[in-house]
Amino acid sequence: MGDAASQGAVPEVPGRGGLTGAPQGEVWGDPAAGRGPSGGAGHAAGALPRAAFPALRLRRLRGSAGMRALVRETALAADQFVYPLFVVPGTGLRRPIASLPGQFHLSPDAAAAEASAAAGEGVRCFLLFGQPPAGRKDAQGSGAWDPEGAVQLALRAIRAAVPGALLLSDVCLCAYTSHGHCGVLAAPGVPGAARDAGPVVDNDATLPLLARVAVSHAKAGADVVAPSDMMDGRVAAIRAALDAAGHAGVAVLSYAAKFASGFYGPFRDAEDSAPAEGDRHGYQLDPANRRQALREVDLDLAEGADMVMVKPALPYLDVVAAVRAGTGAPLLAYNVSGEYAMVRAAEAAGWASGPELALEVLLAIRRAGADAIITYHAREVARLLRAGG
Repeated sequence: MGDAASQGAVPEVPGRGGLTGAPQGEVWGDPAAGRGPSGGAGHAAGALPRAAFPALRLRRLRGSAGMRALVRETALAADQFVYPLFVVPGTGLRRPIASLPGQFHLSPDAAAAEASAAAGEGVRCFLLFGQPPAGRKDAQGSGAWDPEGAVQLALRAIRAAVPGALLLSDVCLCAYTSHGHCGVLAAPGVPGAARDAGPVVDNDATLPLLARVAVSHAKAGADVVAPSDMMDGRVAAIRAALDAAGHAGVAVLSYAAKFASGFYGPFRDAEDSAPAEGDRHGYQLDPANRRQALREVDLDLAEGADMVMVKPALPYLDVVAAVRAGTGAPLLAYNVSGEYAMVRAAEAAGWASGPELALEVLLAIRRAGADAIITYHAREVARLLRAGG
């Protein structure tokens, strides 16, 4: 006769406790041990012995597609996706963006066609980014509030083509200014706090311009305006301007926790919006600072933001989770251009399955607590979900 293991019996696994480190055989919820399902006080009565291997085999919950679906904790749906569109002046234009494979520069009419096709796949929420005509950038970014600008025309065109669409517009000046910063620049030598070398954005002088952009988008049909500039006080300024212009029903989605990130490179290429000099560290968040990000969220909500955003998503899932734990306001996360481009690059090199990576990325963002995701994968993943992927 051999030992128990040689006869097929499974030996005891010593020291395998649960999340609270309870030893084998300890009563789960035993008030004397002070242990419970969340590591707190146990139940006073009716406690059962804690199940352990071999009686407990969690692989039973992973053995079939049906079982995995039954116990799945996080789900994706097409109506959780916001699809970004890059709108440019002109007609009949659909130009591939080299830094964002599968994405396009679209004239307003082509943007309406793209939105219509996406809606047929279940994606009905769109975030519009625009550019002025060639040679029309200036120090203030005045093309951003042109009533006949690309974004304004696209809002009207998509509204006509997809009546039930939810239309969001990015409110910023960087793609429209000649210097590539997100607001007007302060005059050289203006006294103030210690500053980095290079251009400095004048916060308070920028606020009325952002408000003007937001109102022009609302007039063109935006349901939601989304300021991405990271100026202090921009939400309050935009809310007041919208209300004064008769657009109290237009919501504000604040890029509340927008970090100074290297993951924006492909977007800046697509939008021709990189700063001509200096960088944006003087107004976007330091990647090291989670607590400061939470303060930004609190301030924007206090100023009247209806929804808040964390951007980028993947490197800041801890911030997404912290915002989710700290507020009941709707929370979006932006699966930004660099995150998307990495998936496309790995797919092109044959190193990974693009669709599998896209699904996993979006699940991770949802699992961290985002209610909705701004993503260039929107149409691709909507098709996968419809096919049962």
